[in-house]
Amino acid sequence: MPLPQTSYPGKMAQMRDPYTVLGVKRGAPDDEIKRAYRKLAKSLHPDLNPGKPLIEQQFKEITAAYDFLSDPDKRARFDRGEIGPDGSEKSPFRPGGFGGHGARGNARANSSFSVDDLVSEFLGRNRKPAAAAEPASQKLKVSFLEAARGGKHRVALSDGRDVEVAIPAGIEAGQKLRLKDPRLGEKFLEIEIEPHPLFTRKDKDIHVEVPVTLVEAVLGGTITVPTIQGAVSLKVPPGSNSGATMRLKGKGIAAGTTTGDQYIKLKVTLPDPPDPELIKFLERWTAGHAQDVRAKLDPG
Repeated sequence: MPLPQTSYPGKMAQMRDPYTVLGVKRGAPDDEIKRAYRKLAKSLHPDLNPGKPLIEQQFKEITAAYDFLSDPDKRARFDRGEIGPDGSEKSPFRPGGFGGHGARGNARANSSFSVDDLVSEFLGRNRKPAAAAEPASQKLKVSFLEAARGGKHRVALSDGRDVEVAIPAGIEAGQKLRLKDPRLGEKFLEIEIEPHPLFTRKDKDIHVEVPVTLVEAVLGGTITVPTIQGAVSLKVPPGSNSGATMRLKGKGIAAGTTTGDQYIKLKVTLPDPPDPELIKFLERWTAGHAQDVRAKLDPG
C-alpha cells in the first residue's frame, strides 16, 4: 500500500477524505480499514522517524482518519454527505434556496434568524446540542492474585499496540483505571477478576479451606498452607474439628494503610480408600465411648 501523499506547509492541512488518506475504498469493511491503518502506522510512527516533521504530520493524519472511520455514527453521516471529514456539518440547502438571491435571499438577509434557526423552523423542531462524547472504555481481565497483590499488566489497544499499566493492590471487580494515551486519547479500563481455585476474598481478608488428616486433627501438628504471598507453616491444635477456623494475621491484602488477614478453615479428610486398620481401631474404641454429637439438633 503506498504511503499517503500530502503536502504540509509547516502545519496540518485541512483534513482530506479519510478513505483516501488510508488508501481504502468507500464502504470498505472495518477489518480492512484496521489493516490499512496498522500497515501505514508501522511505517510512519514518529519513534521510527525521529526528526522528520513531515512524516509526523502524515502519521497524525492517518490516525485522525482511522479514528474518524472507527466511529460508526460519524462514518455513516460522512457517507451520506451530512458532515465533512473534519466532522463539521454540511448545509442541507443547495445554492439558490434560502441562501440564494431574490425575495427569499433578501428575507434571510433582513432576518435575525441564524442558519440553525431556519433549519429548525423548516423541520418543525428545535435542534438539541450534541452530547459530549464520553471517554472510550474496555474490559480488562486480571487474575485473582494480580488484583490482590497488584503489579504490571500488558493491555492490547484498539490500534494494535501493547501498553503496560499498573494494577493497584486490592483493586476490585467493576473499578476503572484511567488510561491517557497520546494517540487514542483518554479511555477507561474496567476491571474483571478471574476466580481462584483456592482463595476467596472478603474486603481485604482472604479465605481458604485446607484439608487435614484425621491424625493431624486429633493429635495436632504443623502443616503447610498457601497464602497470596506464598506458602507458610501453621500449627494445628490437638482436637481440631472439621470447620474450625484459624487466622494468619497480616496475610491478607495490603492496600492503603491497612492489611487484611487470612482465614484458614480446616476440613478433616479421611483416607480414600478407607484404611482397614483404622476402621478396626475405631470399632474397638467406640464400644466404650458413646457420644451424642447431634443432641443440640433436637428442634423440640
